[in-house]
Order: sequence, then structure tokens, then C-alpha cells
Amino acid sequence: MGTRREPTARQLRLAVELRRLRDSAGLSSREAAAMLGVNSVQISQIEAGTTGVSGERLRRLAAHYACTDETLVDALAMMATDRTRGWWEEYRGRLPTAFLDLSELEHHAAYRWDVDFLHIPGLLQTEDYARALFACRVPQPPPSEVELRVEHRMRRRAIIERPSPVPYEVLVHEAALRIRVGGRAASRAQLARVLELSETDHVTVRVIPFSLDDFADVTADMVYAGAAVPRLDTVVRDGPHGSLFIDSEAQLGVFRTLFRRVKSVSLAPDRSRDLIHSLTKDL
Repeated sequence: MGTRREPTARQLRLAVELRRLRDSAGLSSREAAAMLGVNSVQISQIEAGTTGVSGERLRRLAAHYACTDETLVDALAMMATDRTRGWWEEYRGRLPTAFLDLSELEHHAAYRWDVDFLHIPGLLQTEDYARALFACRVPQPPPSEVELRVEHRMRRRAIIERPSPVPYEVLVHEAALRIRVGGRAASRAQLARVLELSETDHVTVRVIPFSLDDFADVTADMVYAGAAVPRLDTVVRDGPHGSLFIDSEAQLGVFRTLFRRVKSVSLAPDRSRDLIHSLTKDL
């Protein structure tokens, strides 16, 4: 396989997991290479994501690393052999790489959780709402880039609109529902869109109300993409210099706990819809 100049986040994740398996086995890259009959440079390239690995070779490595988790090995082999070039590739070189990595992550996710306190989650956004958000960035992007980002965001909705949609659970704070992004009409249309999707079987929307006592867990904004194996889950958070992809087992455990904690104090889906209906009437 040829050398990659810029591995995707998914390719890097596979590389990281292979390195973690080798480290757990207490083997050096030189020892791993000897087991495969290759040189250590090739192992280093595989573990850097700059070179791919075949499904057969991956399974041989897993066996040498004494990995007995067959479900994990199958999931890794699927990642290694996947050759999907999704719709997001149309935006390579036109949008930041993180946009493409998020689209690819969502495409392969087994389920999605979102927690948002200030904005409607991206997968639920209307064009006008998304356009207003992108247009108010500092520094303000040119109109052509705003439209490109809006187009990309709308195409991301495919995972909840396709024939076999991803189960999607959203925890959104009442503040995000009340903030008028793009004006009164755009906000009304946005709430209507949230209500429409909340009525589907695969989308669950729960509202975190202002009326909660002693609730200050405002650091829990997250996109949580579940995988076939919990170890391969990923959390995406916005940082000061772009999106952060988090995949350590310890941190994943923390975010699972945070999600469940916030969910436990959120309104039930039917009460959440009642509140959103009420907010829509106020507009």
C-alpha cells in the first residue's frame, strides 16, 4: 500500500488502537515486525496511519499481541479494509479537515449522542439557522465559505434521514432553544424542525430545563459517536483551535458518565416536546 500524506481521523484511530494492542502485549515495534517478517519502519508507518494494513495482516498482529477480543479484532479489520470514499471527499481541500473527519465518523457510527447548551445540535439544524451561526463567526468568513459550510452541514443529516438511520439521542438546554439565531422566523422554523424530528422513532430529544435546581454541569457539550465496540467510541468537542477527537478509554468513560448524568435530570421526551411547543408559541 502507498504512503498517505494526510491520514483521516478514522485511519489514525486504527493506527492508535494497533499501537495500544502492541504496548499491552509488551512488544517493541522491532519484535512486532519480526513476527510479520517485515522491518520496524513498516510497523512504525502502520502505527502512524501513513500506511494501511490488510485485514489478514491485522489479524496476524492481533494474534501475536494475544488479543482474544474477537469482536474488537473484527471491528478493527473492518476499519482496515474499508475503502469508502463518501460524499465528504467532495469537500477535501475546500473545508477544514475536521469537517470531513466528523462526517466520516458519523457515517460509520452505530449510534449518536449529543449534548448542547447554547445551540441546536448540527444534525437538527435548518439551513437558515446554520447559515446564521456560520455568518457570525469571528473573523467572519466570506459568503461563499458560509454557503459551503451550510451545504456540508445539511448533507451530514443523511445519517438520520437515510433508510436505515442511526439511533440519535439529543440533550439540549432550554437556553439553546430560546436563543434567537437568525431572527424570529428562523427560530420558529428551527423549533418546528426539532419537533418534527423528535416524533420519529430513531430521534430522541430531551430538554434540560432552566427550572433545575443545583445544576451547573455546563462543561458537558459533546458529540458522542458510538461504535460496534465501546472501546472504539469517539467523543468530539470544540476546542479553541478546532475540533478535538477524544478516544482514550478513561476519557470515554468520563463522557459516558456525564451523558447519563445530564440525561437523568433532563425532561422526558413527551414533556420536552410540550416545552418546545410552548416556546414556539411564544415566538
